[in-house]
Amino acid sequence: MKSDLNIKDYKHVIWDWNGTLFNDIHLCADIMNHLLKSRYLPVLSLEKYREIFTFPVKDYYIRAGHTFETESFEKIGKEFMDEYEIRKYECGLFPFAEDVLRKLNSLNIRQYLLSAYKQDSLSHIIQKYNIDNYFTSVCGLDHIYADGKLGLGKKLLNEIQSNGRLTDGVLLIGDTKHDYEVADHLNIDCLLIGSGHQDESKLKDLDAYYLNSMEELYQLLNN
Repeated sequence: MKSDLNIKDYKHVIWDWNGTLFNDIHLCADIMNHLLKSRYLPVLSLEKYREIFTFPVKDYYIRAGHTFETESFEKIGKEFMDEYEIRKYECGLFPFAEDVLRKLNSLNIRQYLLSAYKQDSLSHIIQKYNIDNYFTSVCGLDHIYADGKLGLGKKLLNEIQSNGRLTDGVLLIGDTKHDYEVADHLNIDCLLIGSGHQDESKLKDLDAYYLNSMEELYQLLNN
């Protein structure tokens, strides 16, 4: 784990969405438990959910108990996302998330959104929460199966470079080991926040900055 983060040194911040800015952890665990119960499989505690969650999410489904012997991942994954889309507005932004976005904006740090969420749904939900104006660019997948963000990340970094902006001052902020893997692949720094979809035991051993919550990030920015 890295130390001595000074976020004001960066010119660009790339945000993850689910579990980083958007607090949908309880909802995702609840929907998965509904899928498990309907198939007479053991349900997950929230702690177990955060312990086994991973990318690609197909691997997480297997860890949760789905075997795909009689049903495909695509079928079960669509069932999950159909329910998620119905219930997503039960969730909201993490406390202090918009305060952090506003503060970074006031520091003239460009902000981007990089997510394994579907592009059109992502664009719609950030408009719903009135935060779309903070982002220079929004990058999501063209499907619902959340298989990873490496390709999207490369595309976004190329976009930053093509607009003549330096990329030695880029920080990716996320909540999972996959976010770290994306940052490492792009050769940029990473900050992981431990209040999201993966527990801190998965994150603290990585060569990334670590904070417990968005509130800690807000306090760091205001020191």
